[in-house]
Amino acid sequence: MSRRLVIIPTYNEIENIERIIRNVFSQRSSFDILVVDDSSPDQTAVKVKELQEEFSEQLFLEVRTEKSGLGTAYIHGFKWALARDYDFIFEMDADFSHNPNDLIRLYNACVKQKADVAIGSRYVKGVNVVNWPMNRVLMSYFASKYVKFITRMQIQDTTAGFVCYRRKVLERINLDTIQFVGYAFQIEMKFKAYLYKFNIVEVPVIFTDRTRGESKLSSNIISEAVFGVIKMKLKSLFGKEI
Repeated sequence: MSRRLVIIPTYNEIENIERIIRNVFSQRSSFDILVVDDSSPDQTAVKVKELQEEFSEQLFLEVRTEKSGLGTAYIHGFKWALARDYDFIFEMDADFSHNPNDLIRLYNACVKQKADVAIGSRYVKGVNVVNWPMNRVLMSYFASKYVKFITRMQIQDTTAGFVCYRRKVLERINLDTIQFVGYAFQIEMKFKAYLYKFNIVEVPVIFTDRTRGESKLSSNIISEAVFGVIKMKLKSLFGKEI
């Protein structure tokens, strides 16, 4: 049976972490969870340790010493998963913006549609977001269009953070060369998978904005994505390390 791991990066997610863990474990299909916590002041990691007593064989925790960004949290989780022989590795937020019920749909896209990368896409069928202010919807939507134009990837939701990777994708990508930490990290991972000609499939999902806790989105993350995409594309054109 295929081994499946859901990586959930956290920083101050005490209001969501127990609910999201229990929801993932309530799915009909079996998933393990790795929480990568950046020493949350609100004691998110303490709550995870409490839950480990109940889910000792499925719930794992890695605590980093400082807040180091989303991208490095996922890289940490990817390396952890590869060292433990997981076959499918998922990225998922803790705040329920990604619906745990869709995990199996991403997995099925890999198994039934032969995807190497399955993306939970907000934009593959219209615009499927709930509770976002219009300025954020427009920013996200046109950011994806901008990235698609620059990179020539045929992906509608290039900044999506709800993703399933086959093990071989993460083994092929040199994770130590990943440069970006925010939105641009999500773009960079997809772009490298695209350059290596992996099969990328978008699965339509509905993205619901968090109702508990605070968003981690910042202007620095947005500017990194805008300017990082151009740099990334230029490097690929000149045959630099991908």
